[in-house]
Amino acid sequence: MRLLGLDPGLTVTGWGVLVSQDNRLRYVDGGIVRSSPTGSLSERLVQIHRGVVEVIERYNPEVAAVEETFVNRNPASALKLGQARGALLLTVAMFDMPVHEYAANSIKKAVVGVGHAQKQQVRAMIGALLPGSKLTSSDAADALAVAICHAHSMTPVSVQNSMVGNGGRVT
Repeated sequence: MRLLGLDPGLTVTGWGVLVSQDNRLRYVDGGIVRSSPTGSLSERLVQIHRGVVEVIERYNPEVAAVEETFVNRNPASALKLGQARGALLLTVAMFDMPVHEYAANSIKKAVVGVGHAQKQQVRAMIGALLPGSKLTSSDAADALAVAICHAHSMTPVSVQNSMVGNGGRVT
């Protein structure tokens, strides 16, 4: 199964594509979609939409996974992030693709084994779990982490435990 992971952001949205087959993960590609910080909100959302459309058309994923928005101290920032997520969810839905949503703590726990892991820890584990991955940004690494989280959610618990317990290698 070809998975698309998305890490929403209004300025930078991360994306990552993996193939999950026979309890193995294979890195396909990852990157970011940028929107213009000087553009209006609607222009930025269109830029995000168009960038993700290009990714979907290029890699033809079967399923998508998106990080949920967490509520932080700045309500305006949370609202803008929520609007970026909305653009992502709409874009994926336009391709009749199932989309799954995961909390940040669940994603970190699936990849690092700890729900409050730091960004550097997530990025390091992505490098270990997906040899050959080109981690050009932490946003792309976070998107790959979302895809890994979904892949683990599709895998029986016994296999998930063996993946976590073998020094970070996906078996």
